[in-house]
Amino acid sequence: MSPNKGKVVAMATEGWPENYRAGFVSLVGRPNAGKSTLTNALVGQKVAITSAKPQTTRHTIRGIVHREDAQLVLVDTPGLHRPRTLLGQRLNDLVADTLSEVDAIGFCLPANEKIGPGDRFIANQLAALANKPVIALVTKTDLVDRAALAEQLLAVTALGAEVFPDGFADVVPVSATDGFQVDTVNDVLISRMPLSPPLYPDGELTDEPEAVMVAELIREAALEGVRDELPHSLAVVVEEIVPREGRSEDNPLLDVRVNLFVERSSQKAIIIGKGGARLRDVGTKARRGIEALLGTRVYLDLHVKIAKDWQRDPKQLVRLGF
Repeated sequence: MSPNKGKVVAMATEGWPENYRAGFVSLVGRPNAGKSTLTNALVGQKVAITSAKPQTTRHTIRGIVHREDAQLVLVDTPGLHRPRTLLGQRLNDLVADTLSEVDAIGFCLPANEKIGPGDRFIANQLAALANKPVIALVTKTDLVDRAALAEQLLAVTALGAEVFPDGFADVVPVSATDGFQVDTVNDVLISRMPLSPPLYPDGELTDEPEAVMVAELIREAALEGVRDELPHSLAVVVEEIVPREGRSEDNPLLDVRVNLFVERSSQKAIIIGKGGARLRDVGTKARRGIEALLGTRVYLDLHVKIAKDWQRDPKQLVRLGF
């Protein structure tokens, strides 16, 4: 019996439709190609941090799309790039490991930026993957007019024909910001999934541990409006999430203690701000998202520390979770 037939039998006994599909899709692309924003739009809720700064995703975030006929597990990866540090190489390795395990790949290419060497670098890496359907997702269509979008779609199609024997499996324009063709992207990706029962319980939106989600929300708040070099130099580690002792059941409070690591004292000053104003603002913004995530009030205790050149230090990378 083939693997698919075995799955169909299992579905029949559990009451799932015979044509139910479920599987994993990895969204890849160069940094700041719109992968995290698209993940959130497809899921319908925030599961990945977004930022105007490149290279903000450091973990593979699984966002889960639930439909009556299918379940789609979206794996959002760090942006593939030519690495300049040990951290950069580890992020690329993380992407490569992820791609080897998924059922299809969504290659994000922004509509408002011409195809460049970075896109070709990624396309050639994807072409080396045997029997993996690659769907080109032309993101950020809300930032261009019709003529520019048509030109980019032609350029993306040409890239597919140049790099892949049969071109891209599909080319879909999409805007996560205004919702243009988000449902179509879901349809196209689901059509590439194998027959399978659901992989996660109904209603579950991500399998990321709460501590990782909390750390990502804090990183997002800390990255707003700062200098270009900071995203690469900021690491967030949640030390503990514990209930406040002595609180009644109807008035709970969680103590969330977090360390923010940067590489230089000048970066520490940026994060803290004059008189600690910026760090307080980071805490206020992050706390809203954390309370929504954890479903209860939290006391957020943030500390900024220096870990000199941690991106190039193997021991410190391990300590910071990379």
